Amino acid sequence: METIKDLSTGGERPFFGSRGLRLQRVTVTDGESALKECTNIDAIDCTFIGLYPFWHVNRLYIDHCRFAPEARAGLWYSSNLIMRDTVTESPKMFRDMSHLDLKNVTMNNAEEAFWRCVDVKAEHLEVNGGMYPFMLSRGVKLDYFKSDCKYMFQYARDIEIRHADLRTRDAFWESENVTVYDSRISGQYLGWHSVNLHLVRCHISGTQPLCYCRGLVLEDCTFDADADLAFEYSDVRATVLSPITSVKNPSSGMIRARSIGEVIVDGYAKSPAGCRIITDVPR
Repeated sequence: METIKDLSTGGERPFFGSRGLRLQRVTVTDGESALKECTNIDAIDCTFIGLYPFWHVNRLYIDHCRFAPEARAGLWYSSNLIMRDTVTESPKMFRDMSHLDLKNVTMNNAEEAFWRCVDVKAEHLEVNGGMYPFMLSRGVKLDYFKSDCKYMFQYARDIEIRHADLRTRDAFWESENVTVYDSRISGQYLGWHSVNLHLVRCHISGTQPLCYCRGLVLEDCTFDADADLAFEYSDVRATVLSPITSVKNPSSGMIRARSIGEVIVDGYAKSPAGCRIITDVPR
Protein backbone atom coordinates (compact mmCIF):
# COMPACT_ATOMS: atom_id res chain seq x y z
CA MET A 1 0.00 0.00 0.00
CA GLU A 2 1.39 3.41 -0.99
CA THR A 3 1.60 5.93 1.88
CA ILE A 4 1.37 9.71 1.58
CA LYS A 5 2.17 11.72 4.73
CA ASP A 6 2.12 15.34 5.88
CA LEU A 7 0.74 16.80 2.67
CA SER A 8 -1.60 19.73 1.99
CA THR A 9 -3.24 19.54 -1.41
CA GLY A 10 -6.37 20.55 -3.30
CA GLY A 11 -7.76 21.09 -6.74
CA GLU A 12 -9.74 18.74 -8.94
CA ARG A 13 -9.52 15.01 -8.11
CA PRO A 14 -5.94 14.89 -6.76
CA PHE A 15 -6.15 11.16 -5.90
CA PHE A 16 -8.59 10.02 -8.59
CA GLY A 17 -8.69 6.27 -9.23
CA SER A 18 -6.21 5.36 -6.49
CA ARG A 19 -5.84 1.70 -5.50
CA GLY A 20 -4.31 0.79 -2.15
CA LEU A 21 -3.50 4.26 -0.77
CA ARG A 22 -2.84 5.33 2.82
CA LEU A 23 -3.18 9.03 3.66
CA GLN A 24 -1.71 10.15 6.97
CA ARG A 25 -1.90 13.71 8.26
CA VAL A 26 -3.09 14.90 4.85
CA THR A 27 -5.26 18.01 4.40
CA VAL A 28 -7.43 18.39 1.30
CA THR A 29 -7.80 22.15 1.21
CA ASP A 30 -10.18 22.97 -1.65
CA GLY A 31 -11.46 21.76 -5.02
CA GLU A 32 -13.65 18.69 -5.26
CA SER A 33 -13.75 14.91 -5.55
CA ALA A 34 -10.34 14.30 -3.98
CA LEU A 35 -10.81 10.53 -3.84
CA LYS A 36 -13.21 9.40 -6.53
CA GLU A 37 -13.48 5.95 -8.12
CA CYS A 38 -10.99 4.56 -5.59
CA THR A 39 -10.47 1.20 -3.87
CA ASN A 40 -8.83 0.22 -0.58
CA ILE A 41 -8.18 3.64 0.96
CA ASP A 42 -6.98 4.43 4.50
CA ALA A 43 -7.24 7.98 5.87
CA ILE A 44 -5.60 8.55 9.26
CA ASP A 45 -5.57 11.90 11.08
CA CYS A 46 -6.64 13.78 7.95
CA THR A 47 -8.74 16.91 7.35
CA PHE A 48 -11.11 17.25 4.40
CA ILE A 49 -12.23 20.73 3.36
CA GLY A 50 -12.87 20.42 -0.36
CA LEU A 51 -16.23 19.31 -1.76
CA TYR A 52 -17.29 15.67 -2.24
CA PRO A 53 -14.09 14.03 -0.91
CA PHE A 54 -15.17 10.36 -1.18
CA TRP A 55 -17.46 9.28 -4.03
CA HIS A 56 -17.63 5.80 -5.54
CA VAL A 57 -15.08 4.32 -3.13
CA ASN A 58 -14.96 0.66 -2.11
CA ARG A 59 -13.17 -0.49 1.06
CA LEU A 60 -12.49 2.64 3.04
CA TYR A 61 -10.99 3.06 6.53
CA ILE A 62 -11.24 6.51 8.17
CA ASP A 63 -9.72 7.09 11.62
CA HIS A 64 -9.31 10.30 13.66
CA CYS A 65 -10.32 12.52 10.75
CA ARG A 66 -12.29 15.74 10.40
CA PHE A 67 -14.70 16.77 7.68
CA ALA A 68 -14.97 20.57 7.65
CA PRO A 69 -18.27 22.37 6.92
CA GLU A 70 -17.18 22.95 3.32
CA ALA A 71 -16.77 19.20 2.66
CA ARG A 72 -20.46 18.72 1.95
CA ALA A 73 -21.75 15.43 0.57
CA GLY A 74 -18.58 13.81 1.87
CA LEU A 75 -19.29 10.11 1.30
CA TRP A 76 -21.68 9.04 -1.45
CA TYR A 77 -22.15 5.91 -3.56
CA SER A 78 -19.54 3.98 -1.57
CA SER A 79 -19.38 0.66 0.27
CA ASN A 80 -17.48 -1.18 2.98
CA LEU A 81 -16.65 1.77 5.21
CA ILE A 82 -15.05 1.58 8.65
CA MET A 83 -14.97 4.92 10.49
CA ARG A 84 -13.49 5.50 13.93
CA ASP A 85 -13.10 8.54 16.24
CA THR A 86 -14.08 11.06 13.58
CA VAL A 87 -15.92 14.39 13.60
CA THR A 88 -18.00 15.64 10.68
CA GLU A 89 -19.28 19.21 10.37
CA SER A 90 -20.51 18.99 6.78
CA PRO A 91 -24.10 18.37 5.62
CA LYS A 92 -25.39 15.49 3.52
CA MET A 93 -22.89 12.89 4.71
CA PHE A 94 -23.48 9.24 3.75
CA ARG A 95 -25.79 8.81 0.74
CA ASP A 96 -26.59 5.64 -1.19
CA MET A 97 -24.02 3.58 0.70
CA SER A 98 -23.81 0.01 2.00
CA HIS A 99 -21.92 -1.85 4.74
CA LEU A 100 -21.01 0.94 7.17
CA ASP A 101 -19.30 0.31 10.53
CA LEU A 102 -18.95 3.43 12.71
CA LYS A 103 -17.68 3.90 16.26
CA ASN A 104 -17.14 7.07 18.28
CA VAL A 105 -18.36 9.35 15.50
CA THR A 106 -19.80 12.82 16.10
CA MET A 107 -21.79 14.62 13.39
CA ASN A 108 -22.37 18.31 14.10
CA ASN A 109 -24.35 19.04 10.93
CA ALA A 110 -26.45 15.98 10.15
CA GLU A 111 -28.68 17.63 7.56
CA GLU A 112 -29.93 14.89 5.24
CA ALA A 113 -27.39 12.36 6.49
CA PHE A 114 -27.59 8.60 5.91
CA TRP A 115 -30.10 8.67 3.05
CA ARG A 116 -30.77 5.33 1.34
CA CYS A 117 -28.04 3.52 3.22
CA VAL A 118 -28.08 -0.26 3.71
CA ASP A 119 -26.43 -2.31 6.47
CA VAL A 120 -25.31 0.36 8.92
CA LYS A 121 -23.79 -0.57 12.28
CA ALA A 122 -22.80 2.17 14.73
CA GLU A 123 -21.73 2.38 18.35
CA HIS A 124 -21.45 5.68 20.22
CA LEU A 125 -22.78 7.74 17.33
CA GLU A 126 -23.94 11.33 17.92
CA VAL A 127 -25.98 12.95 15.14
CA ASN A 128 -27.00 16.57 15.69
CA GLY A 129 -28.05 19.76 13.98
CA GLY A 130 -30.07 18.56 11.00
CA MET A 131 -33.24 17.09 9.61
CA TYR A 132 -34.22 13.80 7.98
CA PRO A 133 -31.29 11.56 8.95
CA PHE A 134 -31.62 7.89 7.96
CA MET A 135 -34.45 8.53 5.52
CA LEU A 136 -35.17 5.49 3.34
CA SER A 137 -32.37 3.50 5.00
CA ARG A 138 -32.66 -0.15 5.98
CA GLY A 139 -30.77 -2.68 8.02
CA VAL A 140 -29.54 -0.20 10.66
CA LYS A 141 -28.25 -1.19 14.12
CA LEU A 142 -27.33 1.60 16.56
CA ASP A 143 -26.06 1.27 20.13
CA TYR A 144 -25.52 4.30 22.36
CA PHE A 145 -27.03 6.65 19.82
CA LYS A 146 -27.70 10.31 20.58
CA SER A 147 -29.45 12.87 18.38
CA ASP A 148 -31.38 16.15 18.39
CA CYS A 149 -32.39 15.92 14.72
CA LYS A 150 -35.95 16.26 13.51
CA TYR A 151 -37.79 13.80 11.28
CA MET A 152 -35.47 10.86 11.92
CA PHE A 153 -35.94 7.49 10.21
CA GLN A 154 -38.74 8.46 7.85
CA TYR A 155 -39.56 5.62 5.47
CA ALA A 156 -36.77 3.55 7.08
CA ARG A 157 -37.16 -0.15 7.74
CA ASP A 158 -35.48 -2.97 9.65
CA ILE A 159 -34.00 -0.73 12.36
CA GLU A 160 -32.69 -1.73 15.81
CA ILE A 161 -31.72 0.96 18.33
CA ARG A 162 -30.41 0.50 21.89
CA HIS A 163 -29.48 2.92 24.68
CA ALA A 164 -30.49 6.02 22.74
CA ASP A 165 -31.29 9.59 23.75
CA LEU A 166 -33.48 11.09 21.02
CA ARG A 167 -34.68 14.70 21.21
CA THR A 168 -36.68 14.86 18.06
CA ARG A 169 -39.93 15.52 16.24
CA ASP A 170 -41.87 13.29 13.89
CA ALA A 171 -39.42 10.41 14.28
CA PHE A 172 -40.15 7.02 12.69
CA TRP A 173 -42.94 8.30 10.42
CA GLU A 174 -43.99 5.62 7.94
CA SER A 175 -41.17 3.39 9.15
CA GLU A 176 -41.42 -0.39 9.16
CA ASN A 177 -39.99 -3.04 11.49
CA VAL A 178 -38.30 -0.74 14.02
CA THR A 179 -37.34 -1.87 17.54
CA VAL A 180 -36.01 0.53 20.18
CA TYR A 181 -34.67 -0.73 23.53
CA ASP A 182 -33.85 1.09 26.79
CA SER A 183 -34.04 4.59 25.34
CA ARG A 184 -35.45 8.06 25.94
CA ILE A 185 -37.51 9.51 23.11
CA SER A 186 -38.59 13.12 23.49
CA GLY A 187 -40.52 14.81 20.70
CA GLN A 188 -43.89 15.48 19.17
CA TYR A 189 -45.88 13.13 16.94
CA LEU A 190 -43.70 10.07 17.48
CA GLY A 191 -44.10 7.15 15.10
CA TRP A 192 -47.15 8.21 13.11
CA HIS A 193 -48.16 5.85 10.28
CA SER A 194 -45.50 3.31 11.30
CA VAL A 195 -45.79 -0.45 10.81
CA ASN A 196 -44.43 -2.86 13.44
CA LEU A 197 -42.85 -0.27 15.73
CA HIS A 198 -41.72 -2.01 18.93
CA LEU A 199 -40.60 0.01 21.99
CA VAL A 200 -39.08 -1.86 24.93
CA ARG A 201 -38.36 -0.16 28.29
CA CYS A 202 -38.45 3.27 26.68
CA HIS A 203 -39.43 6.61 28.19
CA ILE A 204 -41.65 8.70 25.92
CA SER A 205 -42.42 12.41 26.06
CA GLY A 206 -44.11 14.85 23.70
CA THR A 207 -47.66 15.35 22.56
CA GLN A 208 -49.72 12.95 20.45
CA PRO A 209 -47.35 10.01 20.29
CA LEU A 210 -47.92 6.80 18.38
CA CYS A 211 -50.95 7.56 16.24
CA TYR A 212 -52.07 5.87 13.02
CA CYS A 213 -49.81 2.88 13.78
CA ARG A 214 -50.22 -0.72 12.71
CA GLY A 215 -48.68 -3.53 14.74
CA LEU A 216 -47.52 -1.18 17.51
CA VAL A 217 -46.05 -2.87 20.62
CA LEU A 218 -44.86 -1.24 23.86
CA GLU A 219 -43.24 -3.34 26.59
CA ASP A 220 -42.68 -1.86 30.06
CA CYS A 221 -42.46 1.73 28.84
CA THR A 222 -43.12 4.97 30.74
CA PHE A 223 -44.77 8.22 29.64
CA ASP A 224 -44.14 11.84 30.62
CA ALA A 225 -47.16 13.94 31.54
CA ASP A 226 -46.89 15.84 28.24
CA ALA A 227 -47.29 12.64 26.20
CA ASP A 228 -51.02 13.18 25.81
CA LEU A 229 -53.62 12.18 23.21
CA ALA A 230 -51.76 8.96 22.55
CA PHE A 231 -52.56 6.07 20.22
CA GLU A 232 -55.21 7.69 18.02
CA TYR A 233 -56.33 5.28 15.28
CA SER A 234 -53.60 2.80 16.24
CA ASP A 235 -53.60 -0.98 16.49
CA VAL A 236 -51.62 -1.30 19.71
CA ARG A 237 -50.55 -3.74 22.40
CA ALA A 238 -48.97 -1.71 25.21
CA THR A 239 -47.82 -2.21 28.78
CA VAL A 240 -47.05 1.18 30.35
CA LEU A 241 -45.57 1.28 33.86
CA SER A 242 -46.55 4.90 34.49
CA PRO A 243 -49.71 7.00 34.24
CA ILE A 244 -50.80 8.16 30.79
CA THR A 245 -52.29 11.64 30.64
CA SER A 246 -54.78 10.82 27.89
CA VAL A 247 -55.58 8.24 25.24
CA LYS A 248 -57.63 9.15 22.20
CA ASN A 249 -59.57 6.92 19.81
CA PRO A 250 -57.37 3.81 19.76
CA SER A 251 -58.57 1.43 17.09
CA SER A 252 -57.78 -2.05 18.37
CA GLY A 253 -55.62 -4.12 20.68
CA MET A 254 -54.93 -3.55 24.37
CA ILE A 255 -53.48 -0.73 26.47
CA ARG A 256 -52.49 -1.57 30.02
CA ALA A 257 -51.20 1.27 32.21
CA ARG A 258 -50.86 2.27 35.84
CA SER A 259 -53.57 4.88 35.27
CA ILE A 260 -55.04 6.93 32.43
CA GLY A 261 -56.19 10.46 33.16
CA GLU A 262 -58.66 10.60 30.28
CA VAL A 263 -59.88 8.14 27.68
CA ILE A 264 -61.36 9.99 24.71
CA VAL A 265 -63.63 8.07 22.35
CA ASP A 266 -65.52 10.63 20.33
CA GLY A 267 -67.46 10.90 17.10
CA TYR A 268 -64.25 10.69 15.09
CA ALA A 269 -63.36 7.23 16.41
CA LYS A 270 -62.93 4.71 13.63
CA SER A 271 -65.11 1.62 13.79
CA PRO A 272 -64.83 -0.80 15.50
CA ALA A 273 -62.79 1.18 18.08
CA GLY A 274 -62.42 -2.06 20.02
CA CYS A 275 -59.26 -1.42 21.98
CA ARG A 276 -59.27 -2.91 25.49
CA ILE A 277 -58.02 -0.52 28.17
CA ILE A 278 -56.80 -1.80 31.56
CA THR A 279 -55.51 0.26 34.49
CA ASP A 280 -54.12 -2.30 36.90
CA VAL A 281 -50.34 -2.09 36.53
CA PRO A 282 -48.94 -2.29 40.08
CA ARG A 283 -46.73 0.42 41.50
